Amino acid sequence: MSPPKENVSLLFKLYCLTVMTLVAATYTVALRYTRTVGAELYFSTTAVCITEVIKLFLSMGILARESGSLARLITSLKENVFGSPKELLKLSVPSLVYAVQNNMAFVALSNLDAAVYQVTYQLKIPCTALCTVLMLNRTLSKLQWFSVFMLCGGVILVQWKPAQATKVQVEQNPWLGFGAITIAVLCSGFAGVYFEKVLKSSDTSLWVRNIQMYLSGIVVTLVGVYMSDGAQVLEKGFFYGYTCFVWLVIFLASVGGLYTSVVVKYTDNIMKGFSAAAAIVLSTVASVVLFGLQITVTFTLGAILVCVSIYFYGLPRQDTTKIQPSETKSSKERLVAV
Repeated sequence: MSPPKENVSLLFKLYCLTVMTLVAATYTVALRYTRTVGAELYFSTTAVCITEVIKLFLSMGILARESGSLARLITSLKENVFGSPKELLKLSVPSLVYAVQNNMAFVALSNLDAAVYQVTYQLKIPCTALCTVLMLNRTLSKLQWFSVFMLCGGVILVQWKPAQATKVQVEQNPWLGFGAITIAVLCSGFAGVYFEKVLKSSDTSLWVRNIQMYLSGIVVTLVGVYMSDGAQVLEKGFFYGYTCFVWLVIFLASVGGLYTSVVVKYTDNIMKGFSAAAAIVLSTVASVVLFGLQITVTFTLGAILVCVSIYFYGLPRQDTTKIQPSETKSSKERLVAV
């Protein structure tokens, strides 16, 4: 999965983006299947925790293969993981921020109309681009910024669902909802770009970084299991409702997570966003064939916008997937000047 050379070829980048897109699309279709074709209800919090565990073991397996022997693997883990508490703490930041993001997204969904939530939550796409510029000292052309906002609009249209009238009146606090969605959007942009900066600011192996992050991720998700479903898990069991399809979803989520880290390492978070948008389109098209989902005008328009935005963003430009320390000073001067 890792490239043999330091200078990553365009072909390898395209391979990683393509695999990530296909895995994400397959994951979405499989998840929809488990929810619509009679799969038993299961605890999503435990599924997230198991996903982190599987990603941890997969990363350890890949690191063992790169190390060449079990002794070198153990030495690497002692030096870079268990012997580096500062590095573990550094990689716990994305896990904690993602936990805050997920909770804020839930609060926002509970206090905003579904349509408003759909629109505002997609602001995480331009927010990620902004964090990339500010935190990694990169520049985006006007066409690239235009394509980022076009992608945002395309994803909104692809996922758009008309509001349905309901007799159940739910008390909502719009101000709380907008505050929560703002925090969720900022957390999404910051966590992804922070992880990218950590990956690209040192020569530490990608899989060592993954192991560091997944260890903290397991702790965070276990806390989430206890807080959200603790009593029910104790009563019904940790693996209640798990079927072969649920395990398939978990495995796809795990593989997708690994390829996401590869994409972030060798491309960037903005490209990850474009890949995720393409996965949404592909999974919806697949759902038309598998589940009889009807294609709407808004979906068609949104899919076109997504494809056009990917084309615009991919036009020849200066390589911005690497951190350039020499530009740090000039970037700060530009910020001060503004």
